[in-house]
Amino acid sequence: MYSGKKFLWLSLLGLVLLVGLPFIVGTYITMLITEIMIMGIFALSFNLLFGYTGLLSFGHAAFFGIGGYVTAFLLIHEFPSIPLALLLGTVAAALAAIVVGYFSVRLDEIYFAILTLGFGMMFFSLAHQWRSVTGGSDGLTGLVLPPLGWGRFQINIGSPRIFYFAVAFFFLLTLFVLFRVVRSSFGLILMSIRENKERTAFTGINIRAYRLASFVISGLFAGVAGGLFAVFDRMASPSMLHWTTSAEPVLMTVLGGAHVFFGPVVGAILFFFIEHIITKFTDIWMIFLGAILIPLVIFFPDGVLGTLLSRRKREKTEGEGA
Repeated sequence: MYSGKKFLWLSLLGLVLLVGLPFIVGTYITMLITEIMIMGIFALSFNLLFGYTGLLSFGHAAFFGIGGYVTAFLLIHEFPSIPLALLLGTVAAALAAIVVGYFSVRLDEIYFAILTLGFGMMFFSLAHQWRSVTGGSDGLTGLVLPPLGWGRFQINIGSPRIFYFAVAFFFLLTLFVLFRVVRSSFGLILMSIRENKERTAFTGINIRAYRLASFVISGLFAGVAGGLFAVFDRMASPSMLHWTTSAEPVLMTVLGGAHVFFGPVVGAILFFFIEHIITKFTDIWMIFLGAILIPLVIFFPDGVLGTLLSRRKREKTEGEGA
């Protein structure tokens, strides 16, 4: 996509912008960018499964919600450490992904999508019914956010700017880990499974094992996003597990580009900024959002970033041919 030197300069520029933004913009925009990064993590986790493994999950919100609920449950009971609460929420999401994935990865295409949707609806119903633990339809509210640090060195994680940098750390960590995953031999095998699983299986590769590993990694990072969102929103509610929440990373990924690593991030940015602009003018923003997104998907079939990069590559090839 880019030469190594150009990619390095672009990465450094992005890092400088990421660090400098909260000092330039106001609190509202800082919080908006924080939410974009959280949902970017969610979309990136989904795309490992969809864009690289070829599996469309309609129940990805289950792991997002489990990560959020476990983190929120611990913090409303005055758990002493936010990082440890996030870690336990992530572990819970990964364990749930192992169970769901064990049954789901045996199936293909629409059957896989329907089964994951079924699991997602089951967890959503559980969040509503298990009132003593989940708070029912009210969710878990009143999170206690202990300060980070030791002794006299204490950081208030409730500060929008401080939390922005905490989320930025997890966002960059997610980018780094998933980028290494998709560029590794493991990632190449996932793409081979996506393109032709029969031929890949013929080489002796255990398709189910690789699919399950991809599913668990994907669920783990969805749990990270869910835990961060619970801290950001100061609550965990059943809506985190709803199928409409599962649709958000699908939309962001398709909007940005499923077969481009940074596509889901671009999709998250476009989605939230379009939503932000529309909600300033009308309460029925979802209708207008749909009216904008439909032509975007039609005219950018590989996603905005994916289509632009494809056109750039084609123009470069034609220029060299001439």
